[in-house]
Amino acid sequence: MSAEPWPLRLWLGGTLALPRMAEFALARRVHRGQNSAPARLGERLGRAGLPRPQGRLIWINAASVGEVASVAELARDLMDEGNHVLVTTTTTTGGVRARAVEGALHQYQPLDTARATRRFLDHWRPDLACFVEGDLWPRLLAETSARRVPLALLNARPSRSRVRAPRLSAAMLARFDLVTAQNEAVREEIVSLGLPESTVLAPGDLKSAAAPLPADPARLAALRAEFDGAPLWAAVSTHAEDEPAVINAHLAARERHPGLRLILAPRHPDRGEAVARALEQAGLNVSRGETPGRAEVWLVDRLGETGLIYRLAPLVFLGGSFGPQGGHNPWEAAALGAALLHGPRVGNAQQAHAALDAGGAAREVAEAQALGDAVAELIGASELDAMRAAARRIMSDRGQARPRTLAALRQFMVERVAPDDPSSKAVQ
Repeated sequence: MSAEPWPLRLWLGGTLALPRMAEFALARRVHRGQNSAPARLGERLGRAGLPRPQGRLIWINAASVGEVASVAELARDLMDEGNHVLVTTTTTTGGVRARAVEGALHQYQPLDTARATRRFLDHWRPDLACFVEGDLWPRLLAETSARRVPLALLNARPSRSRVRAPRLSAAMLARFDLVTAQNEAVREEIVSLGLPESTVLAPGDLKSAAAPLPADPARLAALRAEFDGAPLWAAVSTHAEDEPAVINAHLAARERHPGLRLILAPRHPDRGEAVARALEQAGLNVSRGETPGRAEVWLVDRLGETGLIYRLAPLVFLGGSFGPQGGHNPWEAAALGAALLHGPRVGNAQQAHAALDAGGAAREVAEAQALGDAVAELIGASELDAMRAAARRIMSDRGQARPRTLAALRQFMVERVAPDDPSSKAVQ
C-alpha cells in the first residue's frame, strides 16, 4: 500500500478503522428523511436483502438511472447467455430503473467501509464485477480485487479527475483487468496513465446504443389528445440552476407563440414542491397530476415518465447544463427523435453533445435569453423538423457499441472467469 497515493491510503485506512461513524451518518440521513429507501438501509450496510442464486453471478455496479439505462440491454444479453446478474445502485431512482430490468437482481451499493463491503462480498461472491462509467469507490474496489474477482470498467467517460489527480486515478484504474471506453480519446487518456494498451478498448458509448425508453402507447395517445396540437416544449432533468432560465425562456417564447405549453421534469422528483412554487410565483398555471389538464405547465415530479415526454415534445432542453452538474445523457432524447437544446456546461457528456451539435440535432444556448430566443425561433419551424430528422439519422448509426462491448466481455470471461459450476454456489 505504500506505493499508493496518500489520499487513497488515507481513505482505505479510515474506512477500515471508522466504519461505525459512516454507518451512524447514514442512519441519521435515513431518520431525517434524506434517504427514500429506509426499509433497505441494511443493504447499504452490506446485509443482503435477497439470496444468492446458484451459478455464475455477474455484478454490475451502476450509480444512478443513467448508468443503469446504459447497461440494461447488456445485462439482458448476459442473462440470455445463462448468467445471473446483480445490479447495485447508490440512488433510489437508479434502483427503480434497475428493478425494471427483467430477471436482474437489485441491491443498493454498500457503504465504502471495510465491514459493509466484506459483508456484501461474503454473501454475493461475484464471479465478475463490472463498474459503469466512473463511480469508483476505493474500499469496494480494494476488497473485490483482494478476492481475485475479475474487474471490468464499462463505458468509461471523460473525467476531470484524471487530469487533476493522475496518480490517484492511475492507482484506482490499475485494479481493472478490462476497461471499455466511450471513444478513442477516453481510451488514450486512460492508457496515458499507465494501463496496458491491450486491456483498454473503445467499443463506443453504451448510452448511445441503449434501447429507447419505454412508454405506454395508450397513455401516449391520451396525452397527445390532451395537448391537442398546442405548441409544446419540454425541460428535462433540470436542477435549481436551470429552472430560472427555463421559466424566463418560457415566458419570453410564449409572447411569440400564444398557447405555448411546457412539460418540466426535475432531475430529482423530491424537488417538485420547490419547483412548483417557483413556477407559480412567475404567474404560471401548474399541473402536477397524472395528466396536464389545461395547465400551461405540466410539472412531472414522478419517475418513469421520460419516455413519454421525449415522444410528446418535439423540442427538449436538457438540464444540468447551466450549473455545476456537467450535463446529462442526451442520447435518450435523440433516440426518440427530439431536437435538443443544452447549456454550455456539459463536461459529463461532452463528446455526445458535440456529436449531436455537429450533426445538426442539438444546439448550445449560452444563457436564459438565448434559451428563450431558441425556443421561440424553433417552435413550429422547418428547422425543428430538420433537427429531429438529424437526431434519428445520427442514432441509426450508433447501434454497435453494445454488441462490441458484449463481445469484449465474452472474451474476457473466457480468459479470466471460471466456468459456471452451479453446484459450487449454494443458495443462501
